[in-house]
Amino acid sequence: MSVLAWIIVTSLFGGTLSVLFAAALTLNTRASWVQMLISYAIGALLGAAFLNALPEALELSKSPAQMTGTVLFGILLFFILEKLVLWRHCHVEECEAHDVLPGTSTIPAIIAGGQHDHGRSGLMIMLGDTFHNFVDGILIAAAFMVDVQLGIVTAIAIIAHEIPQEAGDFLILLNSGYTRRQALLFNLLSSGATLIGGLAAYFMLQDMNHLIPSLLGLAAASMIYVAMSDLIPGLHKRPEIGATIQQVALITLGISSIWLAGSLFSHHPA
Repeated sequence: MSVLAWIIVTSLFGGTLSVLFAAALTLNTRASWVQMLISYAIGALLGAAFLNALPEALELSKSPAQMTGTVLFGILLFFILEKLVLWRHCHVEECEAHDVLPGTSTIPAIIAGGQHDHGRSGLMIMLGDTFHNFVDGILIAAAFMVDVQLGIVTAIAIIAHEIPQEAGDFLILLNSGYTRRQALLFNLLSSGATLIGGLAAYFMLQDMNHLIPSLLGLAAASMIYVAMSDLIPGLHKRPEIGATIQQVALITLGISSIWLAGSLFSHHPA
C-alpha cells in the first residue's frame, strides 16, 4: 500500500473510530472506562514520542542539539496555544474551560451539572478540536513520509488519546444543549479535518522534505505535552493505591503496545 493510501486510511479510520468509540462510551456514561483509556493514552503518547518520533527525528536531523531545541520550542508553543484557548474561555469571575480540560473529571462534572450554556462552550470546543485534528493529520502524514512503521505507531498514539478527548467533547456538546445526533454529527465532521491535514501535508511536504525532521520533533513535543500537562494531572485525583496500580499498569500497556506495533512493522519501510 502506498504512503498516500496509508495516510488516507489511517486518517479516516482513526478519526471515525475514535468518535464512534467515544460516543458509545458517553451514551452509556461509563466514566470509569474513559479514565482507563486516559491512562492507556498516556502510555501510548509517551511511547510514540520517546520510542519512535524522537529517535527518528534525531536520526534525520543534522544537529541533535537543534532537534532537542525544536522539542523544547514545541512544548512552549503548545503551552501558549493552550493558554490562548483557556483565555478565550475564561471570564472575570468564572472559567468554563476549567471543567473541560482533557484528563480531568470532565464526564462526572458535566453529567452532574445538568445545565446548558446555550452552545457557547460546545462551539468553541468544536473549533479547537477541528484545528487540533488538522494538526494531527499533518503529524501523521509527516510520520508516514519517513517510514510506515513510524506512521502506524504515531496514528495509534493519536487515536488512543483522541478517544477520551472525543468522549469529553461529546458530553460538552450535550451540556451545551445539542442533541445526541447533533453531537455525533459535529464530532464526525470535526474528525474529517485529520484527513484534510494529512492530504495537505502529503502534497506540500513532497517538495519540503527538510521540514519533516522538525515536524517530527513538534509531533514528539505535542505528545509529551499532552501526556504530561493535560492527562497525567487528572490521574492524581485518584491517589489510592488500587487506582495507582491500575494507572501504572495501563500506562505500561500503552507503552508496550507502541513498542510492539513498532516491532511488528519494522520491516516495512516507506
